[in-house]
Amino acid sequence: MRLSRLVLAAIILLLIVAFFALDLTQYFTLDFLKSRQAGLEEYFRANPLRTALIYFGVYIAVTGLSLPGAAVLTLVGGAIFGLLWGTVIVSFASSIGATLAFLASRFMFRDWVQQRFRANLEAINRGVERDGPFYLFTLRLVPYFPFFVINLVMGLTPMRTATFYVVSQVGMLAGTLVFVNAGSELARIDSASDLISPTLLTAFVLLGLFPLLAKKFIDALRSRRALRAFPRPKKFDRNLIVIGAGSAGLVAAYIAAAVRAKVTLIEKHKMGGDCLNTGCVPSKALLRSAKFVAQVHRAQNLGMRKASVEFDFADVMQRVQRVIKAVEPHDSVERYSSLGVECVIGEARIVSPWAVEVGGRTLTTRNIIVAAGAGPLVPRIPGLDKIDYLTSDTVWELRERPKRLVVLGGGPIGSELAQGFARLGAKVILVEQADRLLIREDPEFSTMVIDSFQADGIDVRVGHTAVEFRVDGSSGAKSLVCEYAGSRVTIEFDQLLLALGRRANSTGYGLQELGIGTTRAGTIEVNEYLQTRIPTIYACGDVAGPYQFTHTASHQAWYAAVNSLFGTFRRFKADYSVIPWCTFTDPEVARVGLNELEAKQKGIAYEVTRYEVDDLDRAIADEEAHGQVKVLTVPGKDRILGVTIAGARAGDYIIEYIAAMRHGIGLNKILSTIHIYPTFAEANKFAAGVWKRAHAPQGALRFLEKYHNWRRG
Repeated sequence: MRLSRLVLAAIILLLIVAFFALDLTQYFTLDFLKSRQAGLEEYFRANPLRTALIYFGVYIAVTGLSLPGAAVLTLVGGAIFGLLWGTVIVSFASSIGATLAFLASRFMFRDWVQQRFRANLEAINRGVERDGPFYLFTLRLVPYFPFFVINLVMGLTPMRTATFYVVSQVGMLAGTLVFVNAGSELARIDSASDLISPTLLTAFVLLGLFPLLAKKFIDALRSRRALRAFPRPKKFDRNLIVIGAGSAGLVAAYIAAAVRAKVTLIEKHKMGGDCLNTGCVPSKALLRSAKFVAQVHRAQNLGMRKASVEFDFADVMQRVQRVIKAVEPHDSVERYSSLGVECVIGEARIVSPWAVEVGGRTLTTRNIIVAAGAGPLVPRIPGLDKIDYLTSDTVWELRERPKRLVVLGGGPIGSELAQGFARLGAKVILVEQADRLLIREDPEFSTMVIDSFQADGIDVRVGHTAVEFRVDGSSGAKSLVCEYAGSRVTIEFDQLLLALGRRANSTGYGLQELGIGTTRAGTIEVNEYLQTRIPTIYACGDVAGPYQFTHTASHQAWYAAVNSLFGTFRRFKADYSVIPWCTFTDPEVARVGLNELEAKQKGIAYEVTRYEVDDLDRAIADEEAHGQVKVLTVPGKDRILGVTIAGARAGDYIIEYIAAMRHGIGLNKILSTIHIYPTFAEANKFAAGVWKRAHAPQGALRFLEKYHNWRRG
């Protein structure tokens, strides 16, 4: 078998090399064939069958060997054989040639590829087995993707040969018809005046419109195919049902009500979702109290001889709940009901593309938006089931300060909570598997955060992989066993906080029963319009990914709401071009766009400009003179690729860069903008100044120096 593969590969390679070595490409250009048009037509009239057979064989050889020239050959088929017979011959020749390329790819490479990339191809293979013919038909109908690539790639999948041939024959027919028709009209050009003939112009219009019309047809076919198994209601009770009243769900419902659509918002737990009840709001309230304690401890830096603070941990946690209660009316049933949203508290289940069950009722709707959020990720570590662990959802129930707290996870959630609890007096051990904290940020910013953590007394353990949890049977003492530098390390603790990220709530309410899948990250599969494979169902926020921030959830909600309500007329692709975020540690680390890590990974050329915040007057006055503004720009230009800011209030003054990137404003315009003195936002202007000095025109400056010298006499 291996010898057969090698022989076949050698033959194919020899034929391809010969094709290019003998410069046969010259015979597959429109100019050459146009110059031989008369002779070809005369030969065809004298030998119609022989001409058809030769053409048929050449076309099969070209497509079977994946050589360039199939498009020109199709036009020639129209020119020689006319629309009817040209379409018939090209249709069968192209399908047979494509199938030969498919079989060659399968024979030579499929077994090796499937074995080598088995884990990565499992989902693809399942998709091909389930919907392969439809996806192949889609690719054939919309000629954006080179057909020869489709032939070779499909040969690596489990698709049956007969299925490939039949679907290719049908799928390529429309495109073949358009190109053959264009060829039949091109054959009639004898003078410049022929270029404006109605039939020729029609052929070119068809060529231009075909991809658009085919896409519309495919979208309609896909929708019909996805919905055909479900009975459609004769009328609908409402325009939109939104499942989940977190940030994404609230915004989607608000938009629907604002445009006078009838909308129902279903929430099974608490209005406001994670952000209000267990995420952004409580964590920032905790961090504010913790920062006050830290500032008191730094009182001498502010000119105070002595200062102290007394507090009870339970009072701090009670304040957190008070802050939640103060914000709660913004997201309440009362407020949204007053806006025109029907709010239902209960557990939703999607039973069809147009129906949702909740509280024993079945509600019908034209569209559904899933905004079910995410929950804490709980790892599978031996012994964890014996520990009464905390998560970012349950930590707010604490009323007694932990003595020794292990925080497992050095991402944004773990880092923020670790610093907050440490400043409130807990002995915190922060355990992170990676070799640094905040691994999405550039290394120097991780170092800044670690230095600050160590100053707060946090025991930072990077490079530690959690292996096992243990509970002493007699004393009840708890410990975590980690692997570090090839050795086992035991860390004793009293309480454990899991902060390893969050997993989308993508199961439990009927999506899987409708055939809606999830990604490898566990989020709901959606297209660029935030639409699932069921065209009436959309998803946004943490449950859809790829980002898990409150502001991106709200951002996505606009697209999901507008597309679900008005997608019949116009749809909008979700725009992720400028996504900012901030980790609210001290120092804060805020970012928008690329950093160096991502630029290097993506092979994007960049130039770095840095401004050290210890030079900023306002930072010096506030005893916050630490941090950095780091700007990535296009080499030699002021166009901003990305910015990272570390320091006090970084999340506030990075807004200027977010607006600049969103609206195409460069560093020169930031430099020419008046900034209030003294503010932290001046750091943006000074960073732009650093860039400007580095790009000053040295030749012009030397000339000016001579000019001024001359002026002095």
